[in-house]
Amino acid sequence: MSNDRSEFQLTVPDSVASDPEAIELMRLWFSRGEPVMSIMPAFEKPGTYGELLAIAARNIAYVYHVQKGLDEEATYRLILSGLKQSLEGPGYRTVAETQAESAA
Repeated sequence: MSNDRSEFQLTVPDSVASDPEAIELMRLWFSRGEPVMSIMPAFEKPGTYGELLAIAARNIAYVYHVQKGLDEEATYRLILSGLKQSLEGPGYRTVAETQAESAA
């Protein structure tokens, strides 16, 4: 990873910025060698998050294709393989940070 943090800055899509009913569902970072996230339990049915993760996998493959020139289908299969490997491997421990811990 580069030291230029600006390359990792994401912008809010115009369609979201102009939608007064849009809600932020999740923030995801890679920090100190591990994933860190903040999640809003916004749906009545938690399975909806599974659907969103599937859509996200397709979008991630597309972005790697457009920005890095990788084959989109092959990239998608690699993403699914990584997901399968993580689901079948040793589990991640959920660690909830308090506001005081994250401010320290």
